[in-house]
Amino acid sequence: MGCLDFDRLDAIDAEGFQNQKPFPFVNPEGLLTEEAYRRLLDSPPDVSMFEADFGRTRKFNQECHDRYSLEYQEGLAISQPWQELIAELRGKRYRAFLARLYGTGSFGLRFHWHYAPNGCWVSPHCDSKRKLGSHLFYLNSSQDWDPSWGGQTVALDDGGRFPHDTSPDVKDFEGSVEAECLDNKSFLFHRTPHSWHYVKKVNCPEGALRKVFIVVVDDKRLSRRFLFANRSRTVHSY
Repeated sequence: MGCLDFDRLDAIDAEGFQNQKPFPFVNPEGLLTEEAYRRLLDSPPDVSMFEADFGRTRKFNQECHDRYSLEYQEGLAISQPWQELIAELRGKRYRAFLARLYGTGSFGLRFHWHYAPNGCWVSPHCDSKRKLGSHLFYLNSSQDWDPSWGGQTVALDDGGRFPHDTSPDVKDFEGSVEAECLDNKSFLFHRTPHSWHYVKKVNCPEGALRKVFIVVVDDKRLSRRFLFANRSRTVHSY
């Protein structure tokens, strides 16, 4: 039995997605089958596998994005349900879904998990230019997480005022849309020069973790340009 509910994926309207304000995003429910969702929640990677990513300086003077991080690599010791999901995300049907929403099939996929303990948050940012966007699968349920503990992804409306290489404060934005992040919800967005978003500060009991699995959609066209530019700088540096 598959992990993804392709009927729900196919029901997402590409035009509606691209016309969403303040930037293209969708916050659907049930993109994982209920059985797959339960199996994934029951067998997540243990936090002992993660790297602590706290206090790291970010570009553009933006505040730290504190969390535990785990990058997927071939051979990573993860449970069978997670292996099955990643295999399906690499398959033709999910790639076709992304190509339909983003309007291009020239992309690569990466996968990682982020766990955030008490006190962490993600400051406003637009993501790297190399990304087409990201698909976040939230891994907390109403049984283990109280919405009052924070951790929600929030889309921000800058009115087109802030370049991506700046560091505005949350209060500087004109409006916001808070995503629902419990019980088999996900959040998929298309990166633009004004796709500002942040994660609300986590205020949870000791031992609780805000958990998310992220499909990073890299623009192969931009990746090739960055690679060529880096190679050119290396050649000229001798």
